[in-house]
Parts: sequence; structure tokens; C-alpha cells
Amino acid sequence: MNVTSNEKTNLSSSFTLPGTSTTVRRMGYGAMQLAGPGVWGPPRDPDGAVAVLREAVAAGVNHIDTSDFYGPHFTNQIIRRALHPYPKDLVIVTKVGARRGSDKSWIHALSPQELTDAVHDNLRNLGVDILDVVNLRVGGVAEPSEGSIEEPLAVLVELKRRGLIRHIGLSNVTARQLAEAQTATEIVCIQNFYNVAHRNDDSLIDDLASQGIAYVPFFPLGGFTPLQSSALDAAAASLKATSMQVALAWLLQRSLNILLIPGTSSVQHLRENLQATNLKLPTETLAKLNAIAEESEIESRSQRRL
Repeated sequence: MNVTSNEKTNLSSSFTLPGTSTTVRRMGYGAMQLAGPGVWGPPRDPDGAVAVLREAVAAGVNHIDTSDFYGPHFTNQIIRRALHPYPKDLVIVTKVGARRGSDKSWIHALSPQELTDAVHDNLRNLGVDILDVVNLRVGGVAEPSEGSIEEPLAVLVELKRRGLIRHIGLSNVTARQLAEAQTATEIVCIQNFYNVAHRNDDSLIDDLASQGIAYVPFFPLGGFTPLQSSALDAAAASLKATSMQVALAWLLQRSLNILLIPGTSSVQHLRENLQATNLKLPTETLAKLNAIAEESEIESRSQRRL
């Protein structure tokens, strides 16, 4: 793992994906919210979506997370409209393994044909000949589910061999599934649900750090109880920051292999998110935030005993 930093801004703190020359800044951008309501259909404000993407790249972001099932198709088309031809250092990470039903539902799409079609959809709508990183998305909505991922992964490995994919990552997986995947190909990143209140992946993050593998958490404010939200809000108020800024800053300080992809369709919110890279959480604040997860674990144990 190679971590470099620029004293001027934490946005320039970088991470090099293992076994590659691909380096990204740790604060990235997630494009999911660029689609219409429910991540369905075109953006309400296409010009505004273009402006957000261009603002992010102008600010130094060079890691964009997306998928062709956002929209579907519209988000990747907006990225292409806003940024193509792409800056040389821009890394676009996409994911496959799901599709959208006509009722706007999210459906597993892990057959060889579905995965192959998804890769080609991403290539076409992003306007590229090769995808920088493709994450294989498995499991449930926000939590992994145990089981072999050998068959769908083999499809991506073959597409990588054909030159359509540069690097492979995994999303919504367990440590056991990662180990299985590593027998077939190099894994450069893991994208799972994780934040200051939901820390099931603590040991996985530490293990990935020792291997130089990136960990990319989604839902930085997802699943908080009212009590946890109040604790986060209090910490933010004490620092004259937003709750999202504190949640993002906590993740940046949690481990150097953590890369962030907060999403928004607002230029103002984008700027606020990027400012989290300049927020250094004091030791006292870190202790209070860490207690959020500890209290949640105690509560969970109590409920299991009932």
C-alpha cells in the first residue's frame, strides 16, 4: 500500500490500488444520486448533474463510483456528457450484479449473460473501451450473505482476460468470500456498508489494510438510530461542521485504506462533503463517536438475550 499526502489539502491524500499503478485521491464521488427519484429515470436537472460532476473533478476528485443500473443507464450517460473525453487520471469504478425491474425494484443479475451484458452496457454508456475497475455486487441490499461467488466471479475474470476490464473489486461480501475470490484473481477493492454506527467490518478493514486493498464504505449516514444521530449531531455542532462532514472525517481517520464516495446532486452539498477532508477530529470527539457503535453493540446483545 502506498499512501501519499499533500500538506495543502487532505483531498490530495492518495491511495494506490494493490498491484497496479492506479492511484486515486481518498475523497471520491458517488454518482448514484444523479439519476431521478428512486435512482430511476433521468435527472430532474440534467445541467445541474453535469455541473456537480465537473465541479468534483475541478476540485481534484479523480475517483467516481457508478453503475449502469443507476437510472438505469442515465447516470453513466450523464458522466459521459459531463466529462468525456475523460481526464487521464480519472478512475471510474462501476459495478455489476444487479438490474432494475420495470417496477423500479432491484434484482440480482448474476448469470453469465447478465454480467456480460452489464459490462458491455457500462462500456457503451460511459464511452470507453475498457473499464478501470468493476465491482462484483452480491449479497442483500446492504448486508452480505454467505455463499460461493466463484461462478459470477469467473465471468468477470474472463472479461478481464479479454481486455474489457482492467481491475476487479467486490461489493457486499464477507471475508470468506474475499478469500475465495483471491484464489481466482487479484482483488483491488471492497465496497461494503460501514460507518461510525455500523462497524461489523472493523476486522475486515484492518485485514485489507495489511494487504494494501482499498475499502470503500457506502451509506456513511445509513441506519443510525435517533440516539446515534443525536450523538453525531452534537459532535458536529461542537466542531461547527455538518453531521455528514463529521461522519466522513471519521472514516478518513479510521484507516488509510478507506476511500470515500459520498454522493449528492447539489454543488453546494458536494463542496460541503469535500471540506470534510480538512476536518481533523480531536481525540475526545473520536472517543465519543466510537462510543456510538459500542452502545449499539451492547443494545444488540441485550435484544439477543430476550
